[in-house]
Amino acid sequence: MSGDMCESCAYFFYDEEYECYVCDMDLDEDELGRFIAGTKTECPYYRNGDEYEVVKHQN
Repeated sequence: MSGDMCESCAYFFYDEEYECYVCDMDLDEDELGRFIAGTKTECPYYRNGDEYEVVKHQN
């Protein structure tokens, strides 16, 4: 999965407790393993977090 994809996702945020960026989706153990291993190329939970892009589609 592309890191660029994660960075633009609405579920990707900075966790002050862990002091790093994390995904807010509750992935099960199998899904997480596929992402770490790189066998999964796209995230089924991806949602564009770019508010400007979302508004363009609404107009």
